[in-house]
Amino acid sequence: MSEAARAVRAFPVSVKGVLVRDGRVLLLKNEREEWELPGGKLELGEEPPACVAREIAEETGLVVTAGPILDAWQYHIRDGRDVLILTYGCHPGGDQPPVLSHEHQAIGFFSLPEVASLSMPAGYKDSIRSWFERLTGTNGTEP
Repeated sequence: MSEAARAVRAFPVSVKGVLVRDGRVLLLKNEREEWELPGGKLELGEEPPACVAREIAEETGLVVTAGPILDAWQYHIRDGRDVLILTYGCHPGGDQPPVLSHEHQAIGFFSLPEVASLSMPAGYKDSIRSWFERLTGTNGTEP
């Protein structure tokens, strides 16, 4: 396989965390005006659970412990820009308020019904619903 063919097929891995406090999930608004889960690119040699904890701390100032992996899916952002997304359920390490970093435009906690109407990739919504289900033992409709 040529170097050009390998480059076309290569894409980064982004590890995202679903953090729920008081029945609400933490979300960040990005430069594309989409809401997303906190997290970021996996560094060479880094374990995904460590990556998500590091990224959430960098982006929000919050300390978390990564729990179970929730999902893995390929996100096609636009032509030439694809990312493998890994999502983890996360457990809060305290109840301090999150701090908005320079990487995002807005930050907030949202209920599951609010998430349904937000502009965000379906894969994130699926991961959020899955974590709510695991936390509450329900189908995600009543967190």
